[in-house]
Amino acid sequence: MQHVLRISRKIDYAIRAMIHLASIPEGTVVPFREIGRQMDVPEDFLAKILKTLVDQGIVRSTRGPHGGYKLARTADSINVLEIIQAAEGPVAINVCLDDDDACSRQPICAMSAVWRDGQDRMLDVFRRTNLSTLVDRPVHISPPPGHVAAVTATT
Repeated sequence: MQHVLRISRKIDYAIRAMIHLASIPEGTVVPFREIGRQMDVPEDFLAKILKTLVDQGIVRSTRGPHGGYKLARTADSINVLEIIQAAEGPVAINVCLDDDDACSRQPICAMSAVWRDGQDRMLDVFRRTNLSTLVDRPVHISPPPGHVAAVTATT
């Protein structure tokens, strides 16, 4: 069985919701049901995620019949790391890097520096990726395994 480092559903759904909010015209509010439908996120889970994002100050909510959600700041000023930390809190790829649960073996551990370097690089990618680049990025759909793509030559 393969074990992988995984991004939680909560983080995945939070990022999807934020990408949708970044794709709408500035100042427009979107009902949470529309976000859920457009981004394929279950409504009951999305409501909790949006509340967390509002509490963390990266989303604004408006009540009433024409209410909904919008970004609290511009899409180019919100990065993926902010979204991840708003949804789940601080990120550590190994418990020995968690500030709350420092490992007593860290000074003698051969892997400590490797874990730290891997985490720093991952967090840097998340920090450098802002919402506006995700909205503008074309989606590439890979063909299913075993599928041979047709290649056409032009002259």
